Amino acid sequence: MPSTRRRHLLTTLAAIAVAPLVGCAAPAGGAAPASSAPAGGDGPLVAFYGDSYTLGTGASDPSKRWSSIIAADRGWREFNPSVNGLGYVRNRPFVGDGDVPSLIIEQQPDIVIITMGLNDNFAYARAGEEIREAMTADLDRLVAGLPEARFIVVEPFWYTDERPESVEVIIGWQREQAERIGAPFIAGASRWIEGRPDWMASDGLHPNDEGYAAIAERMDSELERLGL
Repeated sequence: MPSTRRRHLLTTLAAIAVAPLVGCAAPAGGAAPASSAPAGGDGPLVAFYGDSYTLGTGASDPSKRWSSIIAADRGWREFNPSVNGLGYVRNRPFVGDGDVPSLIIEQQPDIVIITMGLNDNFAYARAGEEIREAMTADLDRLVAGLPEARFIVVEPFWYTDERPESVEVIIGWQREQAERIGAPFIAGASRWIEGRPDWMASDGLHPNDEGYAAIAERMDSELERLGL
């Protein structure tokens, strides 16, 4: 990463770290507002496919979520249609036209960053292998609809020190998907905010501004390693 960009990112993260935290958390069932249209600079269009941890729930402003921090730093045009509670099978009332993958395909982004899987842990007991099948279907649809896009698959985030067995299973399936489509896999994301209750919003479920800044810093390092 050029030194000027690194300095810009560190300045942004420092500002977030010292910002007042009053009112930083959205309600447990709510979300930081998200635009339905691409926003940001004049660089590549980058789509983010994720849940509340990518939507930015718990942040004081959408600009404080990790996706917007790294997009602003790189001059990316950000398209972030992520949804609270979304999983490959969880909170999916329908699959097809109008769901998040279809919205991403409509935008024809240059890069797609996939951070899904956290919420599927809550469906694992009933769904099991259906989660893996849904992963495959989503990735196949995205790759077919975006043959020129670059895909990056991220280990699902997690939010408590206690980790059910399903966490590692779903992480493994996500890694398999990355290998299957020939995309880089960013490992370790499930532990990026582990052991830091001070990085959690008042709902106890989502990161606060400092937590998202920490995620952005870790994600920045991983993307730099991939040449982005």
